[in-house]
Amino acid sequence: MNQPTPVFPESRHALYEAHGYSAAIRSGDLLFVSGQVGSRTDGTPEPDFAAQVQLAFDNLKATLAAAGCTFADLIDVTTFHTDPEKQFPTIMAIKNSVFPQPPYPNWTAVGVTWLAGFDFEIKVIARIPAKAE
Repeated sequence: MNQPTPVFPESRHALYEAHGYSAAIRSGDLLFVSGQVGSRTDGTPEPDFAAQVQLAFDNLKATLAAAGCTFADLIDVTTFHTDPEKQFPTIMAIKNSVFPQPPYPNWTAVGVTWLAGFDFEIKVIARIPAKAE
């Protein structure tokens, strides 16, 4: 039986320790990634919204890489938005640069009222490639 294993990116930000959670958990060939936000290394939010979204994707990329994954390994994506209608164009521009062509992962977007000072969060499930096991 596979024991769930925590995964952390090389440059861990302060939120993991401050709030007591893992960046991701590896279970078998699946990687369950905690919500990634546009936090700086000290855990504070990036104030510029577009830069915050890009930083969230950068943080996600680093967490995926720590488990031997890339964006191509994503199978499920959930994003959380504090003002979806206003933020959608900015998010879509960055999303389209990260995923420029099919196949796209499935995606669910959720409007929320609070993200602990952040305005965007992305949570994913990925399949870990056989070579990364």
